[in-house]
This record gives sequence, C-alpha cells and structure tokens, in this order.
Amino acid sequence: MRHFIVAGVVGLALSGVAISGQAPAAPWTLIPHEVATDLRGAYDVDVADINKDGRVDLLAVAGGTQQLMWFENPQWTRHVIAEKVQGLINAAAADSDKDGYPEIAMVTGFSTVPAKGNGVVWLLTKGADVTAPWTAREVDKSQSVHRIRWIDVNGDGRRLIVNAPLAAATAAPPEYKGTFSVYAYNPADMTRQAITDAEDGVVHGITVVDWDGKGREALLTASFLGVHLHRFANGKWTRTRLLEGNKEPWPNNGAGDVAVLRNKGARMLAVMEPFHGNSAPYRNMDLAIYTGKGETWGNRTVIDNTLNYGHTLVSADFDGDGVDEVVAGSRGKPNGITVYRLGAGNQWTRFVVEENAMAGSGCRAADVNNDKRIDLVCTGGSSLKWYENQPAR
Repeated sequence: MRHFIVAGVVGLALSGVAISGQAPAAPWTLIPHEVATDLRGAYDVDVADINKDGRVDLLAVAGGTQQLMWFENPQWTRHVIAEKVQGLINAAAADSDKDGYPEIAMVTGFSTVPAKGNGVVWLLTKGADVTAPWTAREVDKSQSVHRIRWIDVNGDGRRLIVNAPLAAATAAPPEYKGTFSVYAYNPADMTRQAITDAEDGVVHGITVVDWDGKGREALLTASFLGVHLHRFANGKWTRTRLLEGNKEPWPNNGAGDVAVLRNKGARMLAVMEPFHGNSAPYRNMDLAIYTGKGETWGNRTVIDNTLNYGHTLVSADFDGDGVDEVVAGSRGKPNGITVYRLGAGNQWTRFVVEENAMAGSGCRAADVNNDKRIDLVCTGGSSLKWYENQPAR
C-alpha cells in the first residue's frame, strides 16, 4: 500500500482504485463543535426537530448515563426524556402520527451475549412540555436487541418501528450461530410482523432507504450473511440478497454496516466488511464500494483497508456536486472520523476529519444550522459533536 499526506489529507492507493500522485485539498471544512463531553458509553445519535422550532435537535444514546437525552439547537440545552434506563443501546425519532412532533422508539436491556439480555422495545411520546420527561409505553419484549429505526413502507408518512436484534436469543460469541427474526411494529396498535425470519450470526447495521424511488422505504441489513434488501408490497415482505460481503470463514464473513450513495442519477453501496468483532484486539476492516443495479451488485472496489474496529457508515453530499461522500467512524487504534470523496477518473480520496480525538461510534448527516449545507453529527466514548460544513479555507 502507498501512503501520502498533503495538508492533513491522507490518500490511499489500493488495488483497483485509481489515485492521483498528489491528494487534493478537501472542498469543504468540517469544523468540530462540542455538544457534550460527559456521555458515558456514547453509542449512537439521531437528528430530529424535537420541539417543532424548525431546527434539528440531537437525540443522544449513551448507555452508561442510564438516561435518554436530547440537546436543543442552537444552545444545546440538555433535556432528559427517560431516566434509570438499563442497557440503553439505540433510539430513533420520527413523526409517525403527523402532528409535527416526533415519537421516539427505544430499545433497552442490551447485552453482547444475547442469553444475558433483557431486551425491551419502547415507544416514547411527549406531554404538554416537550422538555419534561416523556411517557414510555412498552411495545414488545425481545431478549436480544440492538438497532431500532422508523420506516415508511407505504409512502404515506405513517411509519413503522423496525427492531433488528443483534443475534439469536441463544447465540453466543464469537460464532453467534442461530437463526432469528427482524421485526416491524405498527404504532397504531403495536402489532408485530416479521420482516424476515432468516437472519443468522450478527446483524450489526441497518439502513432505511427509498430503494425504488417511489416514496416507499425499504430496509437494508448488514450481517454475517451479507447485505439484504427487504421490501414491503401487497401485504408481505420480500428479502433479496444483494451481496455476500467478506468471504472469509464464519465468523469473519459478511458485512458490518451499509450506506447508499447517490451518484448523479445512479447509486453505489458502501459496505464495511466484516462485522467489527466482539473482543479486543479488534481487526482492520475493508471499506468496499459496490456498483451495480437492480439486484446485481458484484462489482467491488476496496477504498480503505486500514479502519480498525470500524463501526458506522453515513452518506452525505458535503460539496453539493450531486455525488455523495462516505463517512466512516472507527473505534479502534487509531479511532476517529474519516470522509471519502469520489473524484474524476474514479479516484477516491480519504480525508481525516479527526483522529484519536473521539471514537466514531455513531454518525448522522443533517443541516444543523440551516445554512443549506449538510453537516455531520457524531458520537463516541464520552463525546457528542457536530461538524459544521463550511467552504474550504
């Protein structure tokens, strides 16, 4: 592998990737702003306009605090939604009843050993004062929990809750063998339906996307079995395998996370391979870009193989050129936030946003300050930050 550093920009020359002799400067400046520094076990973050003031706020998932909190934009005033929350691992906000305020889906009782888990799926709703603690309603018990999202399968704005467990209830690390289900719930009556009963190993990443471009959202899962597309139509879910991911023997097979990239009318898939592991020292992972269309995604290019304990992927168009960049967060040594940009001649350039300043556990992309430029929000360790996207200096 060939490395070069120019003005803080690191370029990687990998097999199958065209890289010029000198790395260009980034066409943006991502300025870090601290929102919080005391979030024990910061794991994930979501963005939503929680108080209906036209600005996105930050929903912080930090299991060690035993509190679900939101931070009010722009002063980042802290508000507690729920207290004494044991094993908090994920939460997601969306306005499912179309009243202008979001509801929050939350999962608690997480364990990396599913047999020791005590998972519960919750729905939280605000009262008269959005800054006061919210009302929590138990949706389901699910021994193994991990990821929670909202999905609009009908394109009518009324979303379902997606509960993607880490693994089967009887599974044990590191193999995590055992089939299990991914579920959806209708908040109107809390009915549960199986999106799939065919997962095995670990499901680490899920992504909600308008796959067909018709306003009806689909679900992508990244697991030991690769990346699968799940679509709902005519009253039932269908499951399609898009790619296998890493081809090493179990449990080093498959994928850990997936993001969809727009590319001027086309799309690409960014995939972390394989799952990050379950005990230190963690391994380096491949960040691979897949091209294809429909259900055929066999054209694979590795753009980085140095991410240690890679944990999260996000796509966003930071420079406004119609082509999404890839954001990767990693939690190993080194840890941090990295952005990858596709340029002319199919050249990918790697830009280090921060290294060893904050572990990259969870990230989201959104216009935080309403300047019509997409910003970045990330969390990890004890920190929550937003990175202001400004033109290159």
